[in-house]
Amino acid sequence: MTIGDVIRKYRKNLGLTQEEMAARLGVTAPAVNKWEKGNSLPDVALLAPIARLLGISTDELLSFRDDLTDEEINRYLKQVQKDLESKAFQDVFISVKEKIEEYPNCEKLIWQAAVILDAGRMAAELSDKESYDPAIFGWYERCLLSEDERIRNQAADSLFHAYFWKKDYEKAARYLAYFSLENPERKRKEALVNSRTGKRAEAYRAYEELIFVGYQHMQMTFNDLRALYMEDEDHEMTRKLVEVSSSAASVFEMGRYNEVCYGLEVAAWEKDAAWTARLMQEILESIETIGDFTKSRLYQHMTFKSTDSDFTAGLKQKLLESLGDETFDYMQGNAAWEKLSHKNANTARIVNK
Repeated sequence: MTIGDVIRKYRKNLGLTQEEMAARLGVTAPAVNKWEKGNSLPDVALLAPIARLLGISTDELLSFRDDLTDEEINRYLKQVQKDLESKAFQDVFISVKEKIEEYPNCEKLIWQAAVILDAGRMAAELSDKESYDPAIFGWYERCLLSEDERIRNQAADSLFHAYFWKKDYEKAARYLAYFSLENPERKRKEALVNSRTGKRAEAYRAYEELIFVGYQHMQMTFNDLRALYMEDEDHEMTRKLVEVSSSAASVFEMGRYNEVCYGLEVAAWEKDAAWTARLMQEILESIETIGDFTKSRLYQHMTFKSTDSDFTAGLKQKLLESLGDETFDYMQGNAAWEKLSHKNANTARIVNK
């Protein structure tokens, strides 16, 4: 509230008229009226007497509210949305503008009010909707200075899309600087701009990189979640996540090896001999497909290093050697496992020769 709002509020709480307050302070009634309307401010020498008269501290008298509570903001914005359904857009806009002028530092109010009015003018199909650009875009610009990363990002996002749809791609691209380099939204928006500015190859590559990196993050999340379920002895969800990881590898065309490798740890954890033997056999047989994602058209604009045959041979050898690890002690006597172990011994003899 402004100082005038504070004076009016507490004067009315005391049941004083402007004339009565003026008489007690030794000023004119028009002077009090001007304070309350915000047309002028009390003389500094009058601040203490006004505070004493109103029964408040000078701090309260001078307390310009920089912010609203989340509850107050939500309640106000709900009313704005209702008003947009029943009142002229111009009237609602003016009312919101006055509210923002009353709370010029309330970033959450400014950001969310701008979003609501921005969408409201489009829904109303106004013929002069672009006349509101300076005010609405100005509010977004103010939010770009916020210390709250979420507000900055949302404001930058709104400005990016606003100029993108205006086909001002150069200006739209400027707002990407407000997104961190690690934020995938920045790369996606760069791809959007590139797709409209003749840089098709760059756009394709950026989208493919987003898919590829997104897949990797997704599998890491599945792995961590699977480990958590294993700690809690939840066998059903653990197996479910193996299925999900395998399906994801298939959908994202990562190659047969990546489709079958995720269950081995769980099979060993459960000491499921039949499943362990089957998985190990499939893993060994598909080892050469570990780099098959490089052949997928999903990633055709990306450049990958070719899979080294020595690498796949070394990986296969390590897998064969692991057959005798303590982890797989429960596999002793399993016919399929013994067959793989026999193959391991033959491989070792060939290597030694």
